[in-house]
Amino acid sequence: MNLDSNFLNINDLSNDEIKLMILLAHEFRKGKQINFKRPLYVANLFFENSTRTHTSFEMAQRKLRMQTFNINPQTSSMQKGESLSDTIKTLQAIGMNCLVIRHKTTGWYQELTKDPNINVSLVNAGDGSGQHPSQSLLDLVTIDDEFHKFTGLHIGIIGDLAHSRVARSDAEILQRLGANIYFAGPKEWYPKYFDKFGTYVTIDEIIEKLDVVMVLRVQLERLNQELVSSFTAPDYFKKYGLTTKRASRMKSNAIIMHPAPVNRDVEIASKLVESSKSRIFQQMHNGVYARMAILTTVLDKYLGDNNDENFN
Repeated sequence: MNLDSNFLNINDLSNDEIKLMILLAHEFRKGKQINFKRPLYVANLFFENSTRTHTSFEMAQRKLRMQTFNINPQTSSMQKGESLSDTIKTLQAIGMNCLVIRHKTTGWYQELTKDPNINVSLVNAGDGSGQHPSQSLLDLVTIDDEFHKFTGLHIGIIGDLAHSRVARSDAEILQRLGANIYFAGPKEWYPKYFDKFGTYVTIDEIIEKLDVVMVLRVQLERLNQELVSSFTAPDYFKKYGLTTKRASRMKSNAIIMHPAPVNRDVEIASKLVESSKSRIFQQMHNGVYARMAILTTVLDKYLGDNNDENFN
């Protein structure tokens, strides 16, 4: 399988490609080993703060025996005015095979993929308020673990919908895979174009029907100053949060998910984060194997001859 050597938007993939990547993540978690024909060099460039995504990509690279380079944008030549395009070309010239990039600009990769002088593989680790494709893949792996299907599931995506790249990535792909999607949260944070993926409701209208309750972080760093100054955590929690009272109404086999970091007692009650219904830390665990699947797939031209033919 080859995804044009890049992994930028999970919704650009076919259903079959996605299912193969989920399967590959499961296989890596079971201990699958692969071999590459030559040493591979991967650079991580994170222009926004990250713990889970950055660390799990690095862990994935190390498990795959890749050589990892962490480039700090704050100490790079971009502080001297170098463009992202020239930074990428510089790292390509030095010998990198793949660049994992998180950038505050939504769609940072769109013009770069049109540049004929860029041939290094690009992996999107999050672009502004746009996409978070590796998070979407690990979410799919987690849901598949639990239900072994997507068709017919009722999934609620709840919280700061306007600023969440997870909401955008997950809503589209889950709807395409056959799930029924519901959105809840502040009405002023609901993008109208989400109507094509699901239905806007209140959390209390839908909580008893959901198989998956996917709670989103309130992204104060992306809110305008007027909204930040008017935001109060207790009020938000009472109106839109997953409280213990609301959680008590969930189906017996329903699960709780969250892309993290978690604001405890803001979008979700603290005691629910590590409850029996929670899969929040399992998502993080699955993230390593999902990102191993991503890296293996975009660099599959370097796979040795003794690997499973399904992933060549």
